[in-house]
Amino acid sequence: MDKNEKINELARRRGFLWPAFELYGGAAGFFDYGPLGAPLKRRIEDIWRQYFVIQEGFAEIEAPTIGVEGIYQASGHLSGFSDPLTGCKECKEVYRADHLIKHIIEVPDALSNEEIYKTIQENEIGCPECGGQLTEVYEFNLMFKTMIGPGNKMTGYMRPETAQGMFINFPRLLRYFRDSLPFAAVQIGKSYRNEISPRQGVIRLREFTQAEAEIFIDPRDKTHPRFGEIKDIRMKFYSQAAQEKGVEEEMSFGEAVERGVVAHQALAYYVARTYQFLLAIGVAPDKLRFRQHKADEMAHYAADCWDAEVFLDRLGWIEIVGVADRTDYDLKAHAATSKVNLSVFVHYDQPVKRQKLVVKPDFKSLGPRFKGKAKAVGEALKALSPDQLKGDMIRLTVDGEPIEIEPALVSFESVEEEIRGEEVIPHVIEPSFGIDRILYTVLDHSFYEDAVDGESRAVLKFLAAVAPIEVAVLPLMDRKELVGPARAIQEELRRLGLRVDYDTSGSIGRRYR
Repeated sequence: MDKNEKINELARRRGFLWPAFELYGGAAGFFDYGPLGAPLKRRIEDIWRQYFVIQEGFAEIEAPTIGVEGIYQASGHLSGFSDPLTGCKECKEVYRADHLIKHIIEVPDALSNEEIYKTIQENEIGCPECGGQLTEVYEFNLMFKTMIGPGNKMTGYMRPETAQGMFINFPRLLRYFRDSLPFAAVQIGKSYRNEISPRQGVIRLREFTQAEAEIFIDPRDKTHPRFGEIKDIRMKFYSQAAQEKGVEEEMSFGEAVERGVVAHQALAYYVARTYQFLLAIGVAPDKLRFRQHKADEMAHYAADCWDAEVFLDRLGWIEIVGVADRTDYDLKAHAATSKVNLSVFVHYDQPVKRQKLVVKPDFKSLGPRFKGKAKAVGEALKALSPDQLKGDMIRLTVDGEPIEIEPALVSFESVEEEIRGEEVIPHVIEPSFGIDRILYTVLDHSFYEDAVDGESRAVLKFLAAVAPIEVAVLPLMDRKELVGPARAIQEELRRLGLRVDYDTSGSIGRRYR
């Protein structure tokens, strides 16, 4: 068995991870967390909360896992949340087409379906199952569709990410944070993607746990007040330029921002916090890097995006976290679809005085001409800018009636106004964590084998902060005079809030080593 197989066997045997629905034959892409897996997952999530809720002052919310159709129409998931699919003409098995060419193209995500299929043909790639010929590549939407309520009145979707619940609650979050930027909301919960071929254990699931933060900032100021705390931390950056050379570059976060490797302080700060969190739960620093999205794979609206990637022996480098500056894309999309204003009024430090040219209608001339409509016509004129009043005639529509007015009936006056602030659409920094992938990484990076009396034993060397069992009580022998005090110790430790394992089976040596 290779390392991956040994970890999966240990995880099943010891109660970390079990394939779901085993009594009924199972289903790919679903796993249960057992008696040791569930507390390990919970402790990772609790440390994440310490970093991104307690220490940062972010607000945690909990939104429904089902969303109405309008949400995903605005977010782009209805039209663009799909994977390239190909199928075998012989055995009818289906595959992620881009995954079949990963050994040829380092980042196949940037290729079109036609380019993926061309690569498959040129390299004579057949069905991994039977060797049969593969079909042309086509798109497959990954969302689970459902109906809300009886009948077909309202279409819903299982959420493909937790982020949208925070975007659509933006107006209420803004009020909660007293109408001032910056602020952030976080959410930990289940998301759902109808993956085409989830064949890598918990690395690719159809139901999975995400921990996401949406940090709303003033687009005119992307510095960070706590940047000084992390600027001297050194880390391996796999920037666009470094990827061209094929070599990661170690540098400090201060240097990364100064050189323009990372777009700005705010993004660099949350990349650094992500790095600190991953080390705190036991991810090996020598198997961790941050890779910048290449220009041809970065979302068109993103200012910059970095993925935390870890090395796993069988799978190579895989993404476990993405940290992106999504600019104002999400709020603008929801504002346009919902017709709700999602801007923030940002006050200036000091009011600014400006000269403004205002329109002054000649009401003495408008009154006799338009009679009862004169006031409405005058207000319509005031609403126009000076540029709109140029030309031979001024054309308006008042109460549905088209009206033409000579420019001579309008004059202009320069007035001084005091500007106290302006409306802005916040930009969003989004750190998005795949908890299941992170948990498997902790298992992988904690695993080693040791020889005891000529026998190979599998060991998981967890950090104390995430260990699912905090204390073990192991009586030397299963005798009354030892068991009684041992049980009393176990109960006292439990009263102190510790998770305690009690074991009297087998020899003492095999129980703790």
